[in-house]
Amino acid sequence: MSKKQDRTVYRREDGQWVNKRNDSKRASSLHKTQGAAENSARGMLTNQGGGELTTKGLNGRIRSKDTISPGRDPFPPKDTEH
Repeated sequence: MSKKQDRTVYRREDGQWVNKRNDSKRASSLHKTQGAAENSARGMLTNQGGGELTTKGLNGRIRSKDTISPGRDPFPPKDTEH
């Protein structure tokens, strides 16, 4: 179930990386690199009390999902990415 503060990072057609809250129509911030967009999203999620960060790759498919604390994940998976 998606919460209000959950965020998604993806690439726009013009090459900019977007940090966007899932319930918003507009991007929270635009970045030149995927890493910068992810860092911005992580910081915003931490300040807002945690949530789920979804990162999409160049092909638009989900590349990774990460729960940012103090978000509560009822079924935390073993982390195989980090």
